[in-house]
Amino acid sequence: MKRMLVTIPMEQIQKDQLASIAQDWEIIYQDAGEVTKEEISDYSIILGNVEPALLEGSQTLKWIQLNSAGADAYTRPGVLPAGAVLTNATGAYGLAISEHMLGMVLEIQKKLYLYRDNQRRSLWQDEGDVTSIWNSVTLVIGLGDIGGEFARRMKALGSYVIGVKRTPGKKPEWLDELHTMEELDSLLPRADIISLSLPQTPDTFHMMNESRLMALKPSAILINVGRGSAIDTDALTRVMKQGHLMGAGLDVTDPEPLPADHPLWQVPNAVITPHVSGCYHLRETLSRIRGIAIRNLTHFLAGEPMENLVDFSTGYRKSQ
Repeated sequence: MKRMLVTIPMEQIQKDQLASIAQDWEIIYQDAGEVTKEEISDYSIILGNVEPALLEGSQTLKWIQLNSAGADAYTRPGVLPAGAVLTNATGAYGLAISEHMLGMVLEIQKKLYLYRDNQRRSLWQDEGDVTSIWNSVTLVIGLGDIGGEFARRMKALGSYVIGVKRTPGKKPEWLDELHTMEELDSLLPRADIISLSLPQTPDTFHMMNESRLMALKPSAILINVGRGSAIDTDALTRVMKQGHLMGAGLDVTDPEPLPADHPLWQVPNAVITPHVSGCYHLRETLSRIRGIAIRNLTHFLAGEPMENLVDFSTGYRKSQ
C-alpha cells in the first residue's frame, strides 16, 4: 500500500477528509521531531515539514507540502529527489504575521518598550514625543502574502505605502507606488517604516548591509519577519548603538537563535521576538495550513494544478 506521512496537526474532522480523499493510502500521523531517516524511505507524500537532512537520498518521495511559507531549506540541491513536487503554505500566515509586524511598529512608535521597562522599575515617567503611522511612508520589501497583508493594514491606517518586488507587475489598489528591487537604493531614504518579508536566497543575503542601513532616515523603523540573513546583524547593532534608527522589530535574526551574549540584546530600541509571529499561535493560521494541504492532496492525486508550487531556482512561490 502507498504510504503518506502527515506531521501537520490534524483533528478528527481533517483526518476523515484525508482518508476520504486518499482511500487507497496508508496515512501515518507523527510529530515531525520523531521522524527518522529510515522511515522517510517509506513515504511517497509528506504533508508537513520534516528535517531537510532526513529527505536526502529518498527514492520514493513524490511530493512534500510544507506547513511553512519559507521553503529555502528544501530547495537546496540534493535535499529532494529529482522530479519531486514542493509546495508551501503561502497564504496561511499573512494575517498573523502582519498583525505581529503592526504591533512591533506601534511598540516602537509609542515607546511602549520604554514604558514596560519603567513599569518593572516602578517608575512613573513621561518618555516624550511619539510618532504615528498616519502620514508616514511605509516601504514594503517583498509583496507575497505577508507583505501584502502588512501593506493593506498600513494603508488603512493612513500611511503612504510603497511596494517593492522582484518583477514588474500591475500596482494593486492598496499600494501608492510599485517598484522593483533595482530601485531599492533610491527608495530607502524616503521611508519612515521599512518591512522585510523575504525568503533566504543569494539575492536577499545581507540585503540590508551597513551602507543601506545608514541610508535610512535616523528616525526610521526597520521590521524583519522573513529570514534573519536579509540583515547584517552586526552592522545593525553598530548602527543602532550610534543612535541611527528609531528602532528595529525583529522576529528573525542571523544567527538564529540569537546568542545570549550578542550585543543586539542590549540595544533598548531593538524589539526581538524568537521567530514566533507565525507558527500555530493564531488558531486561524493552522486552519489555513490544513486547508491548503487538503486541497493540494486532492489536486495531486487527481493530477490537477496545485496551489503554492515552489520554484526551486528562486525559493519563491511560482506565479499562479
